[in-house]
Amino acid sequence: MANRDRPVNGKNSRLSLLKSGSLVLTDAGQFTVWTSSTQSNSSLQLQLHDNGNLVLSNIEGGNLWQSFNSPTNTLLPGQSLTQNSVLISSRSLTNYSSGFYKLYFGDDNVLSLLYQGPQTAGISWPDPWKHSWDNGRYPYNNSKVATLDSWGRFQSSDQFDIITVDYGPGIQRRLTVDFDGNVRVYSLDMASRNWKVTWQSTLQPCTVHGICGENSLCTYAHETGRKCTCAPGYKIKSQKDWAYGCEPDFQLPYNDSNASGFLLLQNVEFYGYDIGFFSNSTLDNCQNLCLNYCSCKGFQFKFDKDKGYYNCYPKASLFNGYRSSGFDFPIYLRLPQSIITSFDQKPLQQTNIKCTVDAASLGRAYQKKGQHGWVKSSLRCTLAVGTFEIICFFTYLFKTRRGPSARIQGYTQVATGFRKFTFAELKKASKNFSAEIGQGGGGIVYKGVLTDNRVAAIKCLNEANQGEAEFLAELSTIGKLNHMNLIEIWGYCVEGKHRLLVYEYMEHGSLAKNLHSGRLDWKKRYDIALGTAKGLSYLHEECLEWVLHCDVKPQNILLDSNYQPKVADFGLSKLLNRGGTDKSTFSRIRGIRGYMAPEWVFNLPITSKVDVYSYGIVVLELLTGRSPVEGHSMEESTSAMEPRRLVTWVKEKMHEANGRASPIAIAKIVDPVINAEFDMARVEILVQVALQCVEEDKDARPTMSQVVDTLLHQESDEY
Repeated sequence: MANRDRPVNGKNSRLSLLKSGSLVLTDAGQFTVWTSSTQSNSSLQLQLHDNGNLVLSNIEGGNLWQSFNSPTNTLLPGQSLTQNSVLISSRSLTNYSSGFYKLYFGDDNVLSLLYQGPQTAGISWPDPWKHSWDNGRYPYNNSKVATLDSWGRFQSSDQFDIITVDYGPGIQRRLTVDFDGNVRVYSLDMASRNWKVTWQSTLQPCTVHGICGENSLCTYAHETGRKCTCAPGYKIKSQKDWAYGCEPDFQLPYNDSNASGFLLLQNVEFYGYDIGFFSNSTLDNCQNLCLNYCSCKGFQFKFDKDKGYYNCYPKASLFNGYRSSGFDFPIYLRLPQSIITSFDQKPLQQTNIKCTVDAASLGRAYQKKGQHGWVKSSLRCTLAVGTFEIICFFTYLFKTRRGPSARIQGYTQVATGFRKFTFAELKKASKNFSAEIGQGGGGIVYKGVLTDNRVAAIKCLNEANQGEAEFLAELSTIGKLNHMNLIEIWGYCVEGKHRLLVYEYMEHGSLAKNLHSGRLDWKKRYDIALGTAKGLSYLHEECLEWVLHCDVKPQNILLDSNYQPKVADFGLSKLLNRGGTDKSTFSRIRGIRGYMAPEWVFNLPITSKVDVYSYGIVVLELLTGRSPVEGHSMEESTSAMEPRRLVTWVKEKMHEANGRASPIAIAKIVDPVINAEFDMARVEILVQVALQCVEEDKDARPTMSQVVDTLLHQESDEY
């Protein structure tokens, strides 16, 4: 399948191989629709190989173009899916244009199926609410390649590995991203000449993200297959395509809460898109909560068996609706009262505490005792009800002060991607916060051992003014960041004024502690410079959010057991929408003197170039062993007139050598601890890169991706 989104009429259209060496597709009007953009002066041939690859090659056997490099929705045995390619589903069985499901390698190096529908987008497979390792994926291999072999084995660089049920040689196979959002491997049955499914990514079709669109329900039966229907009160948007879902067949009077009500649907769940979750809630409280949100479309009311109370999940959108007998708890749809009555359902009632029944029984028992027995019984009932309510109140206080249940923790993990720890857990893990391993402007870091015996770094944040919702929102964004040169966050704690983050523990500590230890030879220093650049480049340009670190310094570059660098504290900086440069989003100067870019001091717009500047200072410190702060304490005077002694000193040494990195100049610059054991070419490149990064004019500084390219190019030249 080719040219799927701009197909030509088969009549009078033409595929031509020009003398210039370019393969060209023209339509009936002889307008060029597609071209291979290849050039060659030698004789060429276009050949369809037995494996399905269409190859344009020259007489020397060199391939100029091949169809395997431009897949659509299907991968054939021997064809590779790489970081530069993607499989996109068709719109339907008969419409071959690009659909809503895309199989690709994400920024986290994991092979994922992304749903990009008319209303929303999100990862559909593997399970987005689980960590990569819980899905059996390994995100630390950035080669990003997946292949299907001729035996029926599909392997990916993230360690995803499956074999088909008919594993073996001699069978024609294909892997296809189907229009219904399922990834399947098909095998050709030679007897019937039909393609049969021999593996699929999702066994239950209704769990595919966005399969029926918004405001709709998916049901599945083995006999009849998947079926989409509109939720009560809604009508289908497009009779031709369920992906557009359903729309309200009513006008909800948001200004009059009494005109709204709720329709109960049993065995139905709308997964995700919650306004929030509220523990230990009553049905009446959950109902009022939804009525107070104009955006609330309904709520899920679930019983927590571990805690013995209900949790409330008001819905901002009705997406991923799924009806199954396996769901024990209902959904309540918010609809106008006039519509609810048309569904012939009793009004919504709350299941109250048992005092009502007991009180009625008590009343009948005491009616025979004197003329005023009913008064006494009423008083006793009132006393019983009051006593029970007091008990319930203190029970509620006790339970809400305890840590959240595992069920709630799991639901929180969906939003943040991390485990939620209680303060007591982290206090025990750190032995009452006794083993301090570092501190800075953001807080103090302690060493701890978690219950699963993992050694962790537990950071107690100083600024605890942030609300839980805002804190979790930023954590949710951080949860999408995954790179081998970024420190990994395992969990967090939000209790009262406490705000803590749980990180992976780095055996060799920070770069600042290692610079003068004598353990960093020249190769380690170069790898640290390159790895740090890769981490910052990912934050600036490769992840879904544009993240500025704003505090790049040796204390925030940690070293693992192999001295590989990982950038830390990137989650404590402000998160901006990509392209935003509003300096008002930063309430105060971040960073410490010596590493700060001039933009901070002169109150100029803050961009990614502030991190580039700080990185340049760190590289100069790596090269020379000299600190730019020269004994000054953190966050002292930020006067722009303070001499930048380290930068000035390096420039002076270079000026003495007429701007060239001569061996004499290099010997004066390089840290004496290295004992002259260094690579001259690499030192020269690092000096040039560092001095470009610390230019006063931010526009003269390179981007971090350009820095990475320069350093990698130096490595490739050596080999």
